[in-house]
Amino acid sequence: MTTGLTYSQYVTQIATLAVVEEANPEFVTILPQMITYAENRIYRDLDFLFTSISNTSYGTTVGSRQIAVPSGTFVVPEQINVITPAGTSNPDLGTRVPLLPCTKEFLDAVYGVSTSRGVPKYFCPFDDYTFLLGPYPDAVYTVEIVGTYRPSSLSSGNPTTFISLYLPDIMIMASMIYISGYQRNFGRANDDPQMAITYESQYQALLKGAMAEENRKKFEAAAWSSQSQSATASPTR
Repeated sequence: MTTGLTYSQYVTQIATLAVVEEANPEFVTILPQMITYAENRIYRDLDFLFTSISNTSYGTTVGSRQIAVPSGTFVVPEQINVITPAGTSNPDLGTRVPLLPCTKEFLDAVYGVSTSRGVPKYFCPFDDYTFLLGPYPDAVYTVEIVGTYRPSSLSSGNPTTFISLYLPDIMIMASMIYISGYQRNFGRANDDPQMAITYESQYQALLKGAMAEENRKKFEAAAWSSQSQSATASPTR
């Protein structure tokens, strides 16, 4: 099994591939943004299982249909549960009531009056920090929100991450796409016009395998199982 990359190993490999000194001031300056580019691209292309979290630090207010979530808590909210009975703070000691996603227009039309109260059944995102519920809560309920988050980036203070340990090859390719722009090798008129294209193609090839593996973890592979698609096991037509 590969041991992955630490921050210092990552910097050394990128500097070696880019043929630049590790202590080069310009290289040191762009390192954080290069890591951000590589990690964000991978996080957006791969729906990682490990980035899913559950947060129960929210609650409803009687007569208010809003739930405010601090900036940066979730990248993609996936599920909202209201915990009953009212006053139950631990979801495992109560009953999770999954809320159905809907549009704001539906909430306004069906549950647009604050005097129409009950256990919420629906939710919709109003903006990146606010969710609206319907009907208006009739009590103070604990709310469990499940979604994805952005882990801390690779840095000297955070020497390893999930990506650097388990997907070092993809991270190197994504980083080299960025460094190609730094070295101005995106255009046909430059010294090596194919460099960025080559790293991009390698990134895309490696991404396919990582995506298939991630789907297997979530039982979203062939026939909604954890098994890879087998050409020999597929029936002929």
